[in-house]
Amino acid sequence: MKMIVAIIQPTKLAALREALVRVGVERMTVCDAQGFARQRGHTEYYRGVEYKANLLRKIALEIAVNDDFLERTLETIVNVARTGPEGNIGDGKIFVLPLEHVTRIGGVATGPGAV
Repeated sequence: MKMIVAIIQPTKLAALREALVRVGVERMTVCDAQGFARQRGHTEYYRGVEYKANLLRKIALEIAVNDDFLERTLETIVNVARTGPEGNIGDGKIFVLPLEHVTRIGGVATGPGAV
């Protein structure tokens, strides 16, 4: 079992959710996030006053998958979240973490059956 943490652009969320459902991934947690990397934020204007927005809005997805779903889930995220044919700075990142134990709170399932 693996935990996938994907940081993506907010505009890609709806398309990514639909694509994941098509490949059989129907459960995920979605969180609003803010951060920066190589982009270093940007300059905005509010009521005629310029200010530096150091943190950019992103979406953080947490998706627990069994090992047989890992590759298709990663491929789907990369293909849908990427902007342009080769991607651009700011498209996001994907982290894959080992998931040692899962227990479904609303039932008796544990391990891979609970994912």
